[in-house]
Amino acid sequence: MRLNRRVRLIVLAAVIVIALVSLYVAGNGMSDEQLRADFSQKALPPSAPHPFGTDLLGRDMLTRTVKGLSLSLFIGVMASCFSALIALITGIVAASGRTWLDQLINWLIDLTMGIPHTVLLILISIASGRGLRGLLIGVIVTHWTSLARIIRAEVLQLRSRQYVAASRKLGKSGLWIAIHHILPHLVPQFFIGLVLLFPHAILHESMLTFLGFGLPPEQPAIGIILSEAMRYLSAGMWWQAVFPGLALVLMALAIDALGECLKTILDPYSAHE
Repeated sequence: MRLNRRVRLIVLAAVIVIALVSLYVAGNGMSDEQLRADFSQKALPPSAPHPFGTDLLGRDMLTRTVKGLSLSLFIGVMASCFSALIALITGIVAASGRTWLDQLINWLIDLTMGIPHTVLLILISIASGRGLRGLLIGVIVTHWTSLARIIRAEVLQLRSRQYVAASRKLGKSGLWIAIHHILPHLVPQFFIGLVLLFPHAILHESMLTFLGFGLPPEQPAIGIILSEAMRYLSAGMWWQAVFPGLALVLMALAIDALGECLKTILDPYSAHE
């Protein structure tokens, strides 16, 4: 039996979710013993026992990469969820509130998007004390603006619908209209935007950590791994940077593909394909 496009996309999305959950569980289940140094195995190139090679402390790079990706997934989930929630609230308030409030939120969005992204991330991370807390605050504060504009535009369209006007004439409150008429129509945009925020959060987390403004050096993060690997590329130890960097890019692309799948699945115009 030939599957239609929507069914194929649902299967693909399920496979990506299972792969990401398995990666997180595998990384989170690793013990400190597996990350300990073994100088008898230091600086080994990729081989059957060590597919990603080892570093100068003899630690298996595959193990470190999986652990780092699971940490990136955790940070990505936290940052994207809070950013999407901020975008949802500000988007609804901007479109449903007073004119001055709409102008204030739009000014804040323009200000946030007008400052160079990397500079703003670094400044917020430093002001928040660096580490995991500073990293999360920096990513959350800088990633809500685009989704907030999309939600604001959607709310403005929904407010002009006839059933919303009919509810107002029947004496329904603004809160009742928002819960029963506005929020249900925002669910697809919210979840799609949340998933598409995910790869941005992961890549910016790795970038900040790589530059030294994110997670501390003792954390097995991908940014830390890449920062350490840059020192030894000239010595021919290419595997320390290539495999972790490639794994990070593939994970970001997989999450982006998941967002595109959800966008097509939740799109009402694709229901008949």
